Amino acid sequence: MILFEDVSHDYGGGPLFRDVSVRLDTGSFHFLTGPSGAGKSTFLKLCYGELLPSSGKVTLLNRDLRAMSRDQLAETRERIGVVHQDCQFLDHLSVEQNVGLPMTATGRPVKDSDISDLLGWVGLSAQADALPPTLSGGERQRAALARAIVSAPNVLLADEPTGNLDWEMSQRLMMLMIELNRMGTAVVIATHDLNLIRFAKAQVQARVMRISGRKLQLAGSEL
Repeated sequence: MILFEDVSHDYGGGPLFRDVSVRLDTGSFHFLTGPSGAGKSTFLKLCYGELLPSSGKVTLLNRDLRAMSRDQLAETRERIGVVHQDCQFLDHLSVEQNVGLPMTATGRPVKDSDISDLLGWVGLSAQADALPPTLSGGERQRAALARAIVSAPNVLLADEPTGNLDWEMSQRLMMLMIELNRMGTAVVIATHDLNLIRFAKAQVQARVMRISGRKLQLAGSEL
C-alpha cells in the first residue's frame, strides 16, 4: 500500500533520516515514534505526497510518487486521510460543512445523511451546526478525524492527534481510530506518548516504528 525503498530526506542541512525501507500494508496499524525533530512529520508528508524523497523511492497505493502527474497525485490523495497536529478549519463554516469539504472541494457527491452518520460516530451530532471556534480541543480533533475519513480512505495518517488532549479524551480518540482499523483502514499514528501506544496495543495488533539516529527501527510487537 505504502512502500519506502532506501528513502532519505533532508532540507539542505544533511539527511533528517536515510536509507529507510518499510512497507505499510493494507489494514495494518503502525505507530511512529521518536524524539522531537527526528522526522516523524516529514515521514508522514512523504506518505501522502506533500514531499518528494531526496533519494530512494516512495510508492503510494501502487504508484511511484516521483512519477505521478498532478492529477494522479490528487487522485491518490483522495484515498489517504490526514489528521494534522494543528488541525485547521474554515471558521465561518459549520462543523458539518467543514467535515464535508474534502468531498465538495473535489466535486464528489456527498449526502447530508452520510455526514450526519459520521458526526454521530465521532460523537459530534450536537455540534453539527456549531462553528469551529466554539469547539473544545477534543471536539476539534474528532471533527478533524471525521473530515479525514469522510471519503472512506484506504489509509489514515495522524500526526500527534492526541498531543493537546487529556488522557480520557486521548483514549476516546484512539478507540475511534482502532475501530476504523477494524473496518479495514490502514492507520499510521505519529506520537511520542508511549502510554497511548501501550493502551492501543492492548486493543489491536500494531507495530511500532521508531526514528532514531537518522534511521527507522522496527520494534515489531515490542515497545
